[in-house]
Amino acid sequence: MVPIFYGVIHKLRKSIVQLVGPGESEIDILSWMSRVSLEIIGQSGFGYSFDTLGPHAIEHPYATSVRHYFPAIHDTLLTAVRLFIFPYVHNLGSPRFQRAVVDAFPSRRLHHLRDLVDTMHNTSVEIFESAKQAMNDDQELLKRIGGGKDLMSVLLRENMKASVEDRLSDEELLAQISTFIFAGMDTTANALTRTLHVLSEHPDTQERLRKEVCDAYANYANLSGDLDYDTLGSKMPLLDAICRETLRLVKQNGILPLSKPVTTTDGQRLDEIFVPKGTKIFISIHNSNRDPTLWGPDASDWKPERWLRPLPETVTSAHIPGIYANQLTFLAGHRACIGFKFSQLEMKAVLADLIQNFRFAPTGKNVVWLSNGVRQPTIEGAGLTATGQRKLCLPLKVSLVQPA
Repeated sequence: MVPIFYGVIHKLRKSIVQLVGPGESEIDILSWMSRVSLEIIGQSGFGYSFDTLGPHAIEHPYATSVRHYFPAIHDTLLTAVRLFIFPYVHNLGSPRFQRAVVDAFPSRRLHHLRDLVDTMHNTSVEIFESAKQAMNDDQELLKRIGGGKDLMSVLLRENMKASVEDRLSDEELLAQISTFIFAGMDTTANALTRTLHVLSEHPDTQERLRKEVCDAYANYANLSGDLDYDTLGSKMPLLDAICRETLRLVKQNGILPLSKPVTTTDGQRLDEIFVPKGTKIFISIHNSNRDPTLWGPDASDWKPERWLRPLPETVTSAHIPGIYANQLTFLAGHRACIGFKFSQLEMKAVLADLIQNFRFAPTGKNVVWLSNGVRQPTIEGAGLTATGQRKLCLPLKVSLVQPA
């Protein structure tokens, strides 16, 4: 998949070069990271292209819908509907009846969410039907991006080999498209945006990373001039440390940690809490990833260097059940992110190419990270969307790296 990644990344680089020119330009990094992340998962996951990534191309409606989905679903009114009304009515009547109720409900915000979901669903159907049609024609399959080796083509092919009782229905296969895209696009785009933002605020670290990346290209680039899987995965320790540190700090979905005994208001010391069956439990990823008793007094500081030396014994002995780097950013168990390896590879490939070619600096505008299920950036004064939500963006000053 790495060659597919780079085919997309080269288009991104070319467009940013055109936008920047010989000087310095202010560019909305969030928009570009959203577009490139969607195109990478589209091509490698489904053999489907969402975006030419031209400098003035219009963002695909699917990308716009995904970016606006989390703020919409975490709207105060819709959150109340989702938590206190939906659990009691979602099984009432047929899907057609439920749709009629949504259409009749007098809420512009609910209708906005409906339209976002419709756009994502209709695009998923288009992708799925295209993949199914190609499976019936070997020539069409070879014409697909990746020559039929994308995730959806592999899934369809293996599903056809399965016994009837084990075979997934078209509805189940269709649902995988949204799963793959959500796992591979929005969270990765936000993580890339956050990484470039924090590197713009730490120019010394950005320069150190640029030297490491340039050395890797000089020593390990393949015949296409790109870095292979092994180089991205293991030969750039600072890049790996920056990804780990940014992901440690980027997640914030918390309620209350209980990793050590607490004292109640009546003075009672609690080492454990009885949890009745059926209780909903909210795990504080934010507090686990930033717990000073585990990570030390600088737990809330961005310090990639912590990953370039052995981690504290308090971290390694805590037995945090996460699947990645002693943290819960990618969750754990059967809820673990299915695309975390994909996301890591994508982050490193995109960052390596961009840092080699561009220099990033803050604009001086106050950046605010909103908690919409995932962390999403905006700036003060960005304004509101038509549905009253804050516009999402993250502008950075970008300039070309001049050859030494």
